[in-house]
Amino acid sequence: MSTTDAFAFWDGVYAARPAAGDPRPNARLRETVTGLLPGAALDLGCGDGGDALWLAGQGWRVTAVDISAVAVERLATLARAHDLGDHVRTARHDLHASFPSGAFDLVSAHYLHTPWDLDRATVLRSAAHALRPGGRLLVVDHGSTAPWSWNQDHDTRYPSPQEVAAGIALDPEHWTVERADAPRRTATGPDGRTAEVTDHVLLIRRTV
Repeated sequence: MSTTDAFAFWDGVYAARPAAGDPRPNARLRETVTGLLPGAALDLGCGDGGDALWLAGQGWRVTAVDISAVAVERLATLARAHDLGDHVRTARHDLHASFPSGAFDLVSAHYLHTPWDLDRATVLRSAAHALRPGGRLLVVDHGSTAPWSWNQDHDTRYPSPQEVAAGIALDPEHWTVERADAPRRTATGPDGRTAEVTDHVLLIRRTV
């Protein structure tokens, strides 16, 4: 599976649906970040841009990346339309091949699942190393299959937050797990349908 195929796949996913005029932030991001002092944030797999725009609106300086050129171009346009262009920087990245440069107070990776080759453990380890001391890595994965997901294989096994943390294999003298659980919530998909879903939530803080 080539990088070109992955680019084409994800460009097709976003091009197949209308651009979101006011995308919503993810619930786990809001509950985690509310109350934190704004700083530099990295949004891995920014998608429609709801997280990046919400963070920018809270005063964060956001680097938002996605493998889809359609996604990052739409987000850049939205940021300007919301007068947040100075707070949101977008870039196209295939995380299988490259990782954004910089030091961050928050790295957010929501639903970073793909049918293409991606060494997630390496990506998330790079994200943890990109944190400043005191910074947090928030990893939110699917724990169930939503009706609107591109992946409708109900035999898919989603690793637990504890398994994800073990795979990243961070030194406990430098990073600590602050949260690892599997809460449920009612979610709304891009087409307006609602369903109960499970999130796998992992929050890691860099201590040194």
